[in-house]
Amino acid sequence: MTRIAPSNRHARGFTLIETMVVVAITGVLSSIAYPPLEGHVLRARRTDALVTLMDAQLAQERYRADHARYGSLAEAGIRATSAAGHYGLQVVSNDATGYDVVAVAAARQARDTNCRHLRVRSLGGEVVYASGADATTANAADANRKCWSR
Repeated sequence: MTRIAPSNRHARGFTLIETMVVVAITGVLSSIAYPPLEGHVLRARRTDALVTLMDAQLAQERYRADHARYGSLAEAGIRATSAAGHYGLQVVSNDATGYDVVAVAAARQARDTNCRHLRVRSLGGEVVYASGADATTANAADANRKCWSR
């Protein structure tokens, strides 16, 4: 009887099917995890605007202490973008009685739909913090509180 010698060939690596299953499972898990992660990232970037608006508020008050009115961005020494560049700043109005500074989300931060626009308005000593999806910054109180919380 002739005996056939066992093959020295050993299976190594993964088959195409096994690799495709792993890729599919990874895709499903990442699609479940990505939306909550993106929400946290947007909220963290929103802090960039909040800090910049608070700095703008202080700069306006410093400018007003030396002048008869509140100033523009350049006059008050306020940058036109937030420190990390996620928001653009603009002074909508400024006069002797108050100012209106708006931070508008830029680039990927524009996905932060409810808090895309953040506004600090000072009129006659009263400061109002507003937020919204568009320039009207007309969020309800609960949504506004979420936009301004850190």
